[in-house]
Amino acid sequence: MKSHQTAQTMKPATAAKKLGVYLQATPAEFQEGAVSRSELNALQADPPEWLRELRRNGPHPRPVVAAKLGVSISGLARAGVTDALTTEQIDALKTENPEWLQKERATQAEVRKESARLKEQKRTEDEA
Repeated sequence: MKSHQTAQTMKPATAAKKLGVYLQATPAEFQEGAVSRSELNALQADPPEWLRELRRNGPHPRPVVAAKLGVSISGLARAGVTDALTTEQIDALKTENPEWLQKERATQAEVRKESARLKEQKRTEDEA
């Protein structure tokens, strides 16, 4: 008996997340259909112009916005930033450097520092 193998597909929202783009900004045909693993791999290997444009100028999803600003997604929420932002808007925020952004960057730096300290502490304990 041969087993019939079907292509693994994902919802457009999942594919957009894996591609690092804002789903609502993608073309309608992308939003309306399932994306197979091979299609996703092809998009990653050789992105079409619409995907390159979205990655370059946005609008970007919140995880990308947070990374570009050097803050957490929670930090964006605390600041009231709930919408996708374009690269231009992100650059404007970096230039303006509002108090909330400074505070959230400092918080993020402390979190990273503490994570590194705990990782080092665990490594030291594992060696002992």
